[in-house]
Amino acid sequence: MKIRTLSHLQDRLDKEMGWRLKEVADLKTGVKSSKSLSQSTLIRAGVAVLYAHWEGFVKASSLAYVEYLNNQKIYYSELKAPFVVMGMKAYLNTLRESGNYEGNLSALSFLTTKMSERFSVDFSGAVNTESNLSSTVFFNIASSLCISHVPYEAKANLIDESLLKRRNKIAHGEYLDISSDEWRSLADEVLVLLRSYKTDVENAATMMSYRA
Repeated sequence: MKIRTLSHLQDRLDKEMGWRLKEVADLKTGVKSSKSLSQSTLIRAGVAVLYAHWEGFVKASSLAYVEYLNNQKIYYSELKAPFVVMGMKAYLNTLRESGNYEGNLSALSFLTTKMSERFSVDFSGAVNTESNLSSTVFFNIASSLCISHVPYEAKANLIDESLLKRRNKIAHGEYLDISSDEWRSLADEVLVLLRSYKTDVENAATMMSYRA
């Protein structure tokens, strides 16, 4: 179903969050009931899963928001600068990479004519997590959607060290020593991040914070 209304957006975000909450809850139950070596293995897998939900939800919810905007029939001239840049990206790449005269004219044409046209981007490629969603990459994604990253700055160390660094160690086959209590605490922190970002996306759409 295309995301045309706030209700559609809410439904998509609820679905994205719902299955992730269930999977983390199942993992918590598994970690709590497992013993010694099997618990250690499950915790390692659990860290990777937590990171997957972090990256997956940020990307999915951000793309849902861009898809929603694509269907609002709003003009570029009515949007804040980050969304204009989003629409210009293909033209900017042409201008930067091509010495072709026609290509450069296309880039210039966006500035002179497209601003009076409706916002329309390939939303499937509008959000790039770089397969390594550090705090810096996340802040950039949030800013590109006119969502303030300031409330998340206090969580930068959690994102970069407690989550991303541990996930990378596991992905590279390194040993990871983390207790069940530490893992459950990390799981709770990640869920707080996801809920916060979900709320921010919902508020941005409801309050039309994309408008200039």
